[in-house]
Amino acid sequence: MMKYISPGSWFSLEYPDGWHEFEDTEDSFLFYNPEKWSGNFRISAFKGKSDTYASECMDYELKNNRMSRLVKVENWDCAYSVENFQENGNWYTSHLWVTGKGDISVECSFTVAKGESHKTAEAIISSLRVRGKDEKPCNEVIPVRVLEINLINEYFDWATSTIKKHLTKDFTSSAADIASIQKVMDSGKFNNNQRQAWESFGVAFGAILVNEMDGMDWVTVIVGNDEKPALKFADTDVMVYPLQLVWGRVKNGKSCSLKAEFEKIKAEVENALSSNN
Repeated sequence: MMKYISPGSWFSLEYPDGWHEFEDTEDSFLFYNPEKWSGNFRISAFKGKSDTYASECMDYELKNNRMSRLVKVENWDCAYSVENFQENGNWYTSHLWVTGKGDISVECSFTVAKGESHKTAEAIISSLRVRGKDEKPCNEVIPVRVLEINLINEYFDWATSTIKKHLTKDFTSSAADIASIQKVMDSGKFNNNQRQAWESFGVAFGAILVNEMDGMDWVTVIVGNDEKPALKFADTDVMVYPLQLVWGRVKNGKSCSLKAEFEKIKAEVENALSSNN
């Protein structure tokens, strides 16, 4: 099972290995297996003004949806209902659970081909944790979320288009492109206050690390209220923070040698691999 923590650490859950998070509506988080589809799991969380908001939402669902009934999923009381519908000539079943804790109401839905089991969704809901009012946010590293993927893509696109504009050459995310990033960084066209530009160059450098070092992947690091993308090498302690790598030096008036950083990270990876062996 893979762990997911929502933005703001309102809730966490575990979903099956092989599943991934995908873009959905602003307040909804979507998960499914793109290789072997067995259903779409969606979850939304809503914060109310009272400590009884979650139970009020459940009561409302039970009273106003005649198909809804009270069920227990692990430790969660849920208002549960089922609806069948047809789309493009195929029949599907949508399962809906309304649950939550304190001032946070949670809605989970699982859409499957009609007749298919909803046990996978129940396993996900069983793993659900909702942060209480007095509980601190999480300190964890999880698979990269769509929220951070969108930021990474935005910064990467800006950096690569900027490099292409200044050097009239394509960016291929290979080690040879380290010199291209460095050349644009050292061109003097960007001042020390242009934070997003320097962070974007860091993301482009991160893309090279992913491409050149098998096992290096984007993750989301959550430390209290600070949530940011980073790189983690396989199941080791090797962590790289591309957005801070360049910007952290530039804002303090220091230079940053990407070639030196690459060699340093490469050495850390090699040490980690030899230690595991």
